[in-house]
Amino acid sequence: MLNERFAKMIKYVQYLFLWIQGIFQRFSRWISFLLEDKQPDSKKNTIAVLDGVRGVAVLMVMVFHINRMTGDNLWSRVKYPLATSISTAGGTGVTLFFVLSGFLLFMPFAKALLNKTRWPLARVFYMRRALRIMPAYYVSLFLIIVFSHPEYLHRDHLKDLFLFGTFFMDSTRATFRQINGPFWTLATEWQFYMLLPLICLAIAFIVSRVPVQRRLRAVSFCILGVIALGLFVRFWGLYFLNHPSQTFLVSRSQLDVVMFFTFGITGKYTEDFAIGMLISLLYIYSQNPSTGGKLAQNWQRYSQWLWGVGIVVLVFGAMWHFNHEMQGWPFLNPLLPVWDWLNEFLLALGFGACIAAILYGTSGLRRMFAWKPLRWVGLISFSLYMWHLPLLVLFQTRLLPLFHISNRYVSYSLLWLWALLIVFPIAFLSYLIIEKPWMKLGDRWRLLIEKNHQEELERQEAAAARQQEAIEQRNTSAVPQEVVTK
Repeated sequence: MLNERFAKMIKYVQYLFLWIQGIFQRFSRWISFLLEDKQPDSKKNTIAVLDGVRGVAVLMVMVFHINRMTGDNLWSRVKYPLATSISTAGGTGVTLFFVLSGFLLFMPFAKALLNKTRWPLARVFYMRRALRIMPAYYVSLFLIIVFSHPEYLHRDHLKDLFLFGTFFMDSTRATFRQINGPFWTLATEWQFYMLLPLICLAIAFIVSRVPVQRRLRAVSFCILGVIALGLFVRFWGLYFLNHPSQTFLVSRSQLDVVMFFTFGITGKYTEDFAIGMLISLLYIYSQNPSTGGKLAQNWQRYSQWLWGVGIVVLVFGAMWHFNHEMQGWPFLNPLLPVWDWLNEFLLALGFGACIAAILYGTSGLRRMFAWKPLRWVGLISFSLYMWHLPLLVLFQTRLLPLFHISNRYVSYSLLWLWALLIVFPIAFLSYLIIEKPWMKLGDRWRLLIEKNHQEELERQEAAAARQQEAIEQRNTSAVPQEVVTK
């Protein structure tokens, strides 16, 4: 009798488990349908595992902000300096975003540079970037100002509001990390979008006479030049920012104008984007049939080493950052004078090595970043990035004090619970309602523009062929009759 009851209980538990599993499977299919609804002939420079990497980047930033809100004191900084170094370095997720942007956006240009294929249309590039960034950004900017910072609607803040509207909020201290802290990085991203086609045209001009067989080396040297330029601008930008009385060739007021556009407050992070561009170049080259798959095979063979080196570099960068902020690693003190202008480059190298490892890594490594929930976070990462901080601040300042909680661990847990129940759903809705419709519109416009461009090229080719035929006919008719008879 007891065994029968036990067997029935096991059967009921199995039914319950299967019922819950079915609900999760249907929920998973529904989320996949909403987030990953791919249109036919959609040209998106996306790689599945990199959606997961983007998810990691935004989660790093969220961890950083929630740690800061709870005082970065989940454990003793003295007893556990390594754990503190890693936990307080989550802001470097921004660097990962920059490297990913450089990688993905340079891909079509890399194909054209290496293989001499048709050059990407600049108007398509700018149109798609505008539709991808502007609608969701302007909606969040408007709502945050209306509900949290109405002072920016007053006349004395119109200049600052103009800088937010034109993506120059990273260029002055009056707007840097104001309204919504993460907004400054969108300015840096947008300015890179504006410059990338011009940078690629300059590279194309430099390597135009280089044979296709040597293009990889030539383009690589050009990108290394962009990295060097980014480091140069960062070094001198920080110097002049920290020495307000110094100048070079022009008056200080004129130099400030130059720095407004070329440096801002923390730099333009050109070296980060360029490292992503370099990895993108190698990735495109590895897929070229002319290489015989050798580069891809070697890349795959050494992917674990790349991953290990990347993680070591990132941990070192976290320790360096912690030592700069709190003097936690005395043996790194000799490196403090160069931290300001070299730390970003080091972090970008570490993230770049990890991305390279993931692209051709083992199935286990790729499976980790292709995990659906992580990819979903990556797909909504733009809205999540913009909305997480103001919503977390709202909870911390308006709701959390009502509970009179003094335990930091409970506060930390409640912040994450708020993120799961409120922040993620709002970011999900923002993606569905704002981002996705505009991206679909961008795809439709791209198809129309490319179709019209192709038809125009065909008309030009047909006209050129007719013109050439007419020239040949005139030349034939101009030959003397006696020459024709002979």
